[in-house]
Amino acid sequence: MPPGLRLTGRLDLAPADGPALPPLSLTAPAGRWTCLLGPSGVGKSTILRLLAGLPTGVGFEGEAGGDDRRPLAGRVAWMAQSDLLLPWLSVTENVMLGARLRRQRPDRARAREMIEAVGLGPHAAKTPSELSGGMRQRAALARLLMEDRPVALLDEPFGALDVRTRAEMQALAFRVLAGRTVLLVTHDAHEAARLGHRILLLTEAGLAEVEPPEGEPIRDPAGPAVLAAQARLTRRLLEPDA
Repeated sequence: MPPGLRLTGRLDLAPADGPALPPLSLTAPAGRWTCLLGPSGVGKSTILRLLAGLPTGVGFEGEAGGDDRRPLAGRVAWMAQSDLLLPWLSVTENVMLGARLRRQRPDRARAREMIEAVGLGPHAAKTPSELSGGMRQRAALARLLMEDRPVALLDEPFGALDVRTRAEMQALAFRVLAGRTVLLVTHDAHEAARLGHRILLLTEAGLAEVEPPEGEPIRDPAGPAVLAAQARLTRRLLEPDA
């Protein structure tokens, strides 16, 4: 069973003479998708970095890690909005990059399996410049799968894609990350409504849990439940103090 996530404490993002965020208490249940929705500049990506044990450059007093109270180091994989593919490497070589950086022998058979899982089998020898934006994100997803970690932290990985490609990538990621604990940072209310078992809204007013739409994700992107939830979430984003 993968660990759940927990973060409690105070995050200092504001200038000295400005308002600070209220204390945060965030949990993400094990083996489920939690969507952290909010506007830019409120600390969503910083929360991911704190959970991953990465430098943030901001003040934080509190605890962040697994709900088993153990650090997440070695148990977490990351996917960002930028695909972060090295342009001189092929898809296969990019997918195996983590092992090479750790000076381990890369598992080519597993790399092929992960590349096939995201639908890039015919493109495994291509470099990033030969791929579309959606294909590049598929390669980034294959690289995440290659790491085989129980926790996936996703920092707006589909935000730069067109609507159709985004919907396809959401469905693919939901399928291949089944059984993992996923925390997805997003500014897209529709994405949160479609993907979240749990939806957390982070604004200048603080962190609040919002009831997800009826039904289990992944939900019909054009279904009435998702569209109604998108409208509710959008209103909350526009009027955080309401």
